[in-house]
Amino acid sequence: MMKKLVSLLLVLILGLSLLAPAALAGDFGDDEEDEYKDPGYYYVYTENGKVLNVRESPRGKVVGALKYGSRIHVDAFVDENWALILYNYDNGYGKADYAAYVNRRFLVRKKPAARNTSKNGTAVASADSLEDLNKEFKSAKDVAPYTVTVRPTRASGWVNLRWAPSQSAELMATFKANDKLTVIKELDNWLQVEDPDTGNVGFVNKVFIAE
Repeated sequence: MMKKLVSLLLVLILGLSLLAPAALAGDFGDDEEDEYKDPGYYYVYTENGKVLNVRESPRGKVVGALKYGSRIHVDAFVDENWALILYNYDNGYGKADYAAYVNRRFLVRKKPAARNTSKNGTAVASADSLEDLNKEFKSAKDVAPYTVTVRPTRASGWVNLRWAPSQSAELMATFKANDKLTVIKELDNWLQVEDPDTGNVGFVNKVFIAE
């Protein structure tokens, strides 16, 4: 009888030891920031719909360009600003696939929506977005100025300051997590803010702001 109890106890201990790693693994899910550290396929998303420069080294000579919406394979993220890709160009030794670099801030996982473009290739607002833009402007309310904190989706990300309350509006500046802005008007989905360091006034989306 004693032998059976000991055997049963050993089986239970063994079973628990096998389950423990699986249980612990469930405590560590992938977060959004990790998604952008992984090599793989990404799409080009430029704020104004223009091309994304390809450089022979980070901040180096431009050797080509990728169109808005292009699908590319990132071999590695070399730091918080630059992604390594293979790009076909002539580096002086003949045309072939060579290591090249693009700014990682213009890469997204999901294919971006198509943009209407003007003759010079700059993105222009569609009729629907103009209607939404007018609606946002009409919702603006004056407020006593107050300070808010920038809260990007990812800790290493950024928040865009735009000249109008629209995702298709031209980018004016970017802010990192914990940067401070002064709110001067409130809209339905946006805030009109002033950068206390530069005096620039523009719009940021409410979802990336904390009071």
